[in-house]
Amino acid sequence: MSSTFSDLLSHFTFSSVLDILLVALIFYGLFYFIQGTRAVQLLRGTLFVVLLAGLTSNVFHLTAFNWLILKALPALLVAIPVIFQPELRRALERLGRPGTFLNRHSASAAQTVNTVARAASQLSEQGFGALIVLEGSTGLQDFIDTGTLLDAHLSDDLLLSIFFKNSALHDGAVVIREDRVVAAACMLPLSESVSLDRDLGTRHRAAIGLTESTDAIAVVVSEENGSMAVAHNGRLVRRLDEGELNRLLYRLYQPSSNVERWLGINETEKK
Repeated sequence: MSSTFSDLLSHFTFSSVLDILLVALIFYGLFYFIQGTRAVQLLRGTLFVVLLAGLTSNVFHLTAFNWLILKALPALLVAIPVIFQPELRRALERLGRPGTFLNRHSASAAQTVNTVARAASQLSEQGFGALIVLEGSTGLQDFIDTGTLLDAHLSDDLLLSIFFKNSALHDGAVVIREDRVVAAACMLPLSESVSLDRDLGTRHRAAIGLTESTDAIAVVVSEENGSMAVAHNGRLVRRLDEGELNRLLYRLYQPSSNVERWLGINETEKK
């Protein structure tokens, strides 16, 4: 065993180190640029299936199955650029932006929750409708790209100005990632559930529709009666006051790190 290890080290040169670092850099860049998109789940599932199939064929010596995997791999390599075409285009765009590789420290979840609850209460009192989305571990970049990019520090004054009736950005949703307002006027998918109350408007249906397919949290302020509601996991909790909204958001919301987004770890699993 020791001789094998020594033989391996004897062939380990500077070129080997450089080779390994380049491969690691490529994978890091891939994971970095697809973070915040639904492609993370797709890529993770694809890698899991490929690794499981390869392991099964080698352990049980399945000759025909192994032949099928080897023949399918070239087709998979061709299909990946087609499947991830939007993500690859977005990655190249992000690469050309200044400050792409600068990381920001996220604010506390409590501060984000307090700001959103306070702004929603003020919007309710002033009779302004609003749809505010808090991003979870599932990336919302596909929906962010439909709106107007802001990348501004989160504050209640900013949310009030966005959802002011005469504002150009008041239609659509605001997406918040950690302590940043990423975009405004974003288009969200409407829920197609037939069990929803008929009195629910477009904002409520969009909030439910988004949370049916992601782990995001959506805060809705009704323009008609000023009532506040929270949508999560395809369910809607209505007629909340500021205190109830704050407590509910605090229980539900915990922004995930980039590593947790890739691994698919949420707060429930960590607890």
